Amino acid sequence: MDAIPLTLILADDHGIIREGVASFCKARPEVSLLGQCSDGQEALDMILARNPDFAVLDLDMPKLSGLEVIRRVREAGSKTRLIVLSITRDQSTIRELFRSGADAYVLKDGPSRHIFDAINYVRDGGQYLTPLLRRESIEGKDDLQKAEPDPLATLSKREFAVFSLLVDGVRPKDIAAALGISPKTVDTYRSNVMRKLKIDSVAGLVRFAIQRNIHQTSGKAPN
Repeated sequence: MDAIPLTLILADDHGIIREGVASFCKARPEVSLLGQCSDGQEALDMILARNPDFAVLDLDMPKLSGLEVIRRVREAGSKTRLIVLSITRDQSTIRELFRSGADAYVLKDGPSRHIFDAINYVRDGGQYLTPLLRRESIEGKDDLQKAEPDPLATLSKREFAVFSLLVDGVRPKDIAAALGISPKTVDTYRSNVMRKLKIDSVAGLVRFAIQRNIHQTSGKAPN
């Protein structure tokens, strides 16, 4: 039985970009494009009326900016996951987007697959930042002053599954097959696991697992 596709709305005031992303989405059977629009007010109305799983939003749109759409969607209590697609690399702007409720940030000058990397990552409970930017560069002083949580607790269920298989010696292509994701997505999870655990090699992950007495083959995050 085929999985029910994720529903998505696309908002961008640049027709060429919007149509290009829409065509890319329509070619993916796991996504159902509910609609597209060219301004922020229409995007807000469409999200609240249709309640899609995801909305891909341009940052600079007429009537309402992407940031204002995010704020109003969150104020309305909507659970739609919000992916911002933009050209800006401004640290303070990206930081404010995440603080206001964005789930992912993707650069327009990056590969189209990053949109689907973001969808998969956010669906599994993560917060996605394009790998073309360093997360450390957008973390504010307030974030750095907070007490560090247990790094394992910061991993999503899918990240922990990838971590478990990696330390058990499973090859990335076999991890992709086992979890039903692409090798590129495995690479994204692996890089995020290493960043969150502050470990720069698979050998380091294995040592970490041994030190924490983690049963690598369980695939379950610790309580």
